[in-house]
Amino acid sequence: MIKSVGGVAVKTKHRLSCHCGTVVLELDLPDGIVNPRRCDCSICRRKGAIVASVVLSGITVIQGEDALQHYQFNTNVAKHYFCSICGIYTHHQRRSFPNQYGYNVGCLEGINPFYLEPVPLNDGVNHPADRTQ
Repeated sequence: MIKSVGGVAVKTKHRLSCHCGTVVLELDLPDGIVNPRRCDCSICRRKGAIVASVVLSGITVIQGEDALQHYQFNTNVAKHYFCSICGIYTHHQRRSFPNQYGYNVGCLEGINPFYLEPVPLNDGVNHPADRTQ
């Protein structure tokens, strides 16, 4: 759990926005930034975002719901959301934990993700859901 990044406190109710400001979300982050990570799966490798987790009920769209688009691939379980105006990835419903969203830490207002300590890398290339039983 990370409660402060670069001297900036993570608020219990923290806003997240895309680059152009069309999409604004409010996140419930009572424990701060939980489980920040990178992933090397085919989509995460390309978007390069640091993501953290929040429960599904922990995200509220404040503005721009009509501008949010989503993309699905492979198993079509995860839903990756992005702003249709500026193209910035804001969040996704996780495949490994579908009761959670992963969100783009770089979109948290006032938070610079480059101030986070070394961020672990998840092995998304060998995702457990892709393994045959």
